[in-house]
Amino acid sequence: MHTYKTKGYVLILVLVCASIGVVLLGGLVRWGITDVIATQRMSDREQAIQIAEAGIDYYRWHLAHAPLDFMDGTATSGPYVHSFRDKDGNIIGDFSLQIVPPPLGSTVVIVTSTGRTLEGVQRSLRVQFAKPSIAKYAVVANSMMRFGAGTEVFGPIHSNQGLRFDGVAHNLVTSGVATYDDPDHSGVNEYGVHTHDFPTDPLPPTAVPSRADVFEIGRTFPVPSIDFGGITSNLSQLKSNAQASGFYRPGSGSLGYHVVLKTNDTFDLYRVTSMTNAPGGCNNSAGQSGWGTWSVQNQVLLGNYAFPSNGILFFEDHVFVNGQINSARLNIVSAVLPDNAATRKNIIINNDVLYTKYDGTDTIGLIAQGNVLAGMVSENDLRIDAALIAQNGLVGRLYYESDCSPYDDRSTLTLWGMIATNLRYGFAYTDNTGYATRNINYDGNLLYSPPPGFPLTGDQYVTVFWEEI
Repeated sequence: MHTYKTKGYVLILVLVCASIGVVLLGGLVRWGITDVIATQRMSDREQAIQIAEAGIDYYRWHLAHAPLDFMDGTATSGPYVHSFRDKDGNIIGDFSLQIVPPPLGSTVVIVTSTGRTLEGVQRSLRVQFAKPSIAKYAVVANSMMRFGAGTEVFGPIHSNQGLRFDGVAHNLVTSGVATYDDPDHSGVNEYGVHTHDFPTDPLPPTAVPSRADVFEIGRTFPVPSIDFGGITSNLSQLKSNAQASGFYRPGSGSLGYHVVLKTNDTFDLYRVTSMTNAPGGCNNSAGQSGWGTWSVQNQVLLGNYAFPSNGILFFEDHVFVNGQINSARLNIVSAVLPDNAATRKNIIINNDVLYTKYDGTDTIGLIAQGNVLAGMVSENDLRIDAALIAQNGLVGRLYYESDCSPYDDRSTLTLWGMIATNLRYGFAYTDNTGYATRNINYDGNLLYSPPPGFPLTGDQYVTVFWEEI
């Protein structure tokens, strides 16, 4: 009787252990299955994102060979689907591309690539490609430069020659030379980037102090010079584009044109018939080339015109520009071709040139074959929202001495954009004439979304933005 009871207990114990074993085994099997599924899913997701990346790489390659093709070699709108194969040529998925071409004047191309596996797993990437323009400096010059006290610059500054800076630079200041003979005073050579803001920098070879009160980010010299010929625009191409689908006018037969920009996407065009006379005793005492008052006295209205479809306005004469735009992208050029030093034309800004939107929607380029000037009767508080290029001349204000009163002293000039000047820039002089305060603010939108036809630094697209969506 006792033996039967023992055998029963053993049987029950075996059944309990077996049940536990079955449960544990089942759990392990389910865990294994789940792990295999998760691993497979992870592998599929990784494969999907790599296929999407392949789509991005493919279209960057495509743009390198066909930079103006935003339809993937077809004549239809997307999406554009391509099979994706493994190394043996077997199809293992596909990618689908959606392409947004750049708006007028911009170089930014938006490409969205969705990668899919044969199992239906998909992931998407969105990338922006763009070609950088020359507008990567607040001020870039091919000559020696001096920024006096009262100048505040927000953006990188570069000169191919020496650079004296006595204001406040909020970004890097660079020069193409190690030392140079500063023409504003006698003595031995000074450092390529130096300041006379107290205490004046020591002379070479004494070590260069940091001077964070003047150069907030720092100064570097010598650095490789910038090919200024390469960054100035191809004026003949701009002229052809203006004649094809822009706005073109030959010489005015008088003293130039006056363009008044309007926020309704039109502009008034005047023919300038006379300039303001200089006050008695006000003359070209500094002997500057092309000196004059550069201020409109009389003009005749020629008409009101819509902004051209390609945004390019080309005048074979001097052009005075002011006004405001709203959601427009323009490039205004003054030049007479072929280039001749005796017939080069200027752009003059005596009244505000304004954007309405400061998010890159509005942009204006002002490219002069000669100078970009603020004339004698320029506004006391002048604001310029534009990228300024003086291809062979200077960006600045000519010298109007005290006898030119009340126009000799101006208060504040504010620029939102950039300056590229072949000759020495300047809106103020050491006798305190000109603009007492100069605020130069770099517009970062110009780098990849410059004005129409603005010069670029290369033909290849670069990746400026990448995200998974």
